Amino acid sequence: MTTIGIIGAGHIGSQVARAAIGAGYDVVIANSRGPETLADLVAELGPNARAATATDAATAADVAVVTVPFKAYASIPVEPLAGKIVIDTNNYYWERDGRVPALDEGRDTVSGMLQKHLPTSRVAKGFNHIRSGEITTDGAPAGSSERRALATASDFDDAAQFVADLYDQIGFDTVNVGPLSESWRIERDQPAYVVPQTRDELVANLAKAERQVAAA
Repeated sequence: MTTIGIIGAGHIGSQVARAAIGAGYDVVIANSRGPETLADLVAELGPNARAATATDAATAADVAVVTVPFKAYASIPVEPLAGKIVIDTNNYYWERDGRVPALDEGRDTVSGMLQKHLPTSRVAKGFNHIRSGEITTDGAPAGSSERRALATASDFDDAAQFVADLYDQIGFDTVNVGPLSESWRIERDQPAYVVPQTRDELVANLAKAERQVAAA
C-alpha cells in the first residue's frame, strides 16, 4: 500500500489526509509542533494514519505532500525525499511570507522554488487552488456532469500523473498545466484560483491568466 507523507497538518494537510485515507492510502502526517499535538487528528483518521516528525514523515513516504506556509519551504528535509514525488500545495502570500523578488518579478514560481530546494525530488503542484473544506466535499464520480476539475503542473510526467490519479480517486478531473514554469497560472489572484470549475472552464481560466509583476 502506498504511504503518503504529509508535511504540514493545517487546513489543507488535514483535508488531504482525510481524502487520501478515504482513497485507501496510508498516511504519515507531521507538523511543526511535534507528533504528540496530532493525537486527536490521528485518532479521527483511524488505523491507517500515524503522526511523526517532518523528517520521519518524509522518510516513510512513498509520495510526500508539502503543505507548510511558503515562507517555511526551505525547512523541508531534502535527503529523505530524494527520488520521490513531492506534491506542493503552497501559495505565496507576501503579507504572510514577506516579499520574494523572484516571485514578485515573475522570474520563478512557488513550486519551482521548492523544486530547486529539492533537486533530487520530482515536484508537482497540487491542491493549491481549492479551499480546504472542499477537498472532501466537492468530489464526484468520474463521468459526472459538472465534475469539478483541479490543475497540476510538473517537470516530470510521472509526478503529474500521480496527482491526476489521486485527484480522480477522490473525485476530481485534472488539467495538466505543463511544466512548473507555468504553474503561476493557478496561483493567487488568477482566474482559476479557488473557483469551482469544470475541466473546460478550468482550461478557459488558465488561458485567461496574466502574469502579474509587482512594480519596482
